[in-house]
Amino acid sequence: MVDTIGIAAGKIWKFLSKNGPASNTKICNATGVSKNEVQRAIGWLAREEKIVIEQKGRTETISLK
Repeated sequence: MVDTIGIAAGKIWKFLSKNGPASNTKICNATGVSKNEVQRAIGWLAREEKIVIEQKGRTETISLK
């Protein structure tokens, strides 16, 4: 499971690096990573202080630091 989360975190980091801030839904659709895996990977990246999570209206936006 840890390997799967790490791989998903890598995909998300690469996506955000290339495309800039995005919502969870956009990340799921663009990377092909399931919603549950995206949530786990976002937690991983947040714990490593590699991302910023901001609330914009009703949408959470994730971006790289």
